[in-house]
Amino acid sequence: MRKAAVRGPLRRPAFRRLAISYAVNEMGDWLGIVALSVLVFEHTDSAMATALLFLGTGVLPALLTPFLVARMERPPPRFALPTLYAGEAAAFGALALLAGHFSLAAIVAVAMIDGALALTARTLTRAVSAAMLEPEGELRAGNSVLNFAFTGGAAVGPPIGGAVVAALGVQTALLLDAISFYAIGWILFTAGRLPQLEPEPGQLREQVRAGLSYIRRHVTLRRLLAGQAAAFVFFSAVVPVEVIYAKQTLGGGNTGYGLLLGSWGSGMFVGSIVFAALRRASLPLLLFFSTLTIGAGYLGMAAAQTLAIACAASFVGGIGNGVQWVSVMSAVQELTAQKMQARVIGALEAIGAAMPGVGFVVGGLIATVYGPRATFLVAGLGVLAIVAITAPLVGRQWSGGSIKRRATIDTTNEIVVELYAMGFASSRGRDLAADPER
Repeated sequence: MRKAAVRGPLRRPAFRRLAISYAVNEMGDWLGIVALSVLVFEHTDSAMATALLFLGTGVLPALLTPFLVARMERPPPRFALPTLYAGEAAAFGALALLAGHFSLAAIVAVAMIDGALALTARTLTRAVSAAMLEPEGELRAGNSVLNFAFTGGAAVGPPIGGAVVAALGVQTALLLDAISFYAIGWILFTAGRLPQLEPEPGQLREQVRAGLSYIRRHVTLRRLLAGQAAAFVFFSAVVPVEVIYAKQTLGGGNTGYGLLLGSWGSGMFVGSIVFAALRRASLPLLLFFSTLTIGAGYLGMAAAQTLAIACAASFVGGIGNGVQWVSVMSAVQELTAQKMQARVIGALEAIGAAMPGVGFVVGGLIATVYGPRATFLVAGLGVLAIVAITAPLVGRQWSGGSIKRRATIDTTNEIVVELYAMGFASSRGRDLAADPER
């Protein structure tokens, strides 16, 4: 993507603050993940307990997020977003207290509340950004900036988290995380006026139903979300066992765990640069190779005998991850009417939190019975199997003309194709969203 295109959204002071908050939020999330993972594993010595933690911070918050989004999209974002981040800060303060009086049930419960607040905050940030940038034709450029912020936070957050936990302990890391969320709230509160979202009127339950009905009516959007949900299972199976893999299998300790996660985050940051630079490349081709890259990264980690090799494989997998996620987010935004942005993006964020829960359980079970390497092996083979099954189907669809696309991608009417468990779903632009049967 041209530098001028990226600079366009950054000329807006309010958007700059949204991007900064997005980056700090991601770093804070990773600091909390590292600290809580270490805390639970050290007290339980159990892969399943770690999986339960991730389940509690993902699946259960996903059930609450649609209702929180419907409630929080009505107040002015300048007040709604800082309120959400203040709630996260309070949650991490409570977790810091629980670190000294360990209770797995209490930690999972508080982490669940924080997870719901975090998903809602990310959803509203994306929706406000879309409301700010889409009328000016800068949505894709803005998404690239937010993706840089997201992947940059993911790159530096884990190693910082590992270093802070190793040097200062879990409790201090959680307190620092609480402070970071208060800082985000202040950044946004002093940002000035942010675009007001304009959802459809109705009661809370009616608003949630309206969002689900909108997704059901739009076939391409529905298939895109369903496909991403299926893909998340394999992508996330390794997450709850990485702490065991880094600390025990590879003997890397807390610092090694942070470096392993940081390698993936660094790869994601490079992947976001690749995606922006190759904006005219075929998206089906990018999605095909990025998914293969994720699978190859998992297989490399399954075979790695040293922390350095594992980090290199993690870096490779992260590159693929960095290309894929920004594609699906852009597709969902392009296919969704402005008044439904918050609820549909909320559905995508909820899927991204809920469906990995299946992978967490599967990955934890495999690690318990066969060890962490087996989890990486199954995840890698599963991703490659998805590619092997879907690629021929995609070829036939293109040759048969059932999916139309342009040779290039511009900034006003983009084409996004997402790899998923039963094929590719084509997101052809906002003009098709108005007629789901086309």
